[in-house]
Amino acid sequence: MSDRSAIEWTEATWNPVTGCDRVSAGCDHCYALTLSKRLKAMGNAKYQNDGDSRTSGPGFGVTVHPQTLFEPYRWRSPRVVFVNSMSDLFHARVPIAFVRDVFDVIRDTPQHTYQVLTKRSLRLRRMAGQLDWPENLWLGVSVENSGVLSRVDDLRQVPAAVRFLSCEPLLGPLDSINLSGIGWVIAGGESGPRCRPMELGWARGIRDACLRSDVPFFFKQWGGRTPKSLGRELDGQLWDEMPDTASAG
Repeated sequence: MSDRSAIEWTEATWNPVTGCDRVSAGCDHCYALTLSKRLKAMGNAKYQNDGDSRTSGPGFGVTVHPQTLFEPYRWRSPRVVFVNSMSDLFHARVPIAFVRDVFDVIRDTPQHTYQVLTKRSLRLRRMAGQLDWPENLWLGVSVENSGVLSRVDDLRQVPAAVRFLSCEPLLGPLDSINLSGIGWVIAGGESGPRCRPMELGWARGIRDACLRSDVPFFFKQWGGRTPKSLGRELDGQLWDEMPDTASAG
């Protein structure tokens, strides 16, 4: 767990699972894969499983870490927590029993707000009825282009307190997006040496869809070689809206 996070829309990270593999275009330049290689080289015990070399990289094999389940109980101050910034809780290699363990910790620590983000929306939808959903859990799906809009339909069937979208890296227009049942949208461009540019019209399209549907909009970054290269303003304005949890659901 990290008590502080550089991610603009959260405050801390907690990784009871590490490791993942590619499922769509948004994974092509995965920051977590690059970071896992460094952590493995540094001897970090959580990143020594290489997994399948065809689908994951050094230190990025999917691994559950039961010893980390106790960490949130030790946090003295309430915080917003991004769960599994280095993995995907709904990956097929994460047993449903462990997902339930993570949900139990979330429920037992209601002073914190937890954010879970997945690209495995089909497994999420199929498992939803088998899970006891905590009121302090926000559940989101990644939507990088129109080819994965089905993830939004899957998410709508999940009884999370807040359902949200992460349109980052935004790789194409989402003109036909339906935001019914969605409580928050994050959008942003890709960063890193091989970043793919995000067009102004794509970002405006997401923002305008949020305005029409009265959905809070958070513009994280334009991206570039570094996350802060091109700033965070969209049409001269910072968009830092967050869900109103009193009326979400």
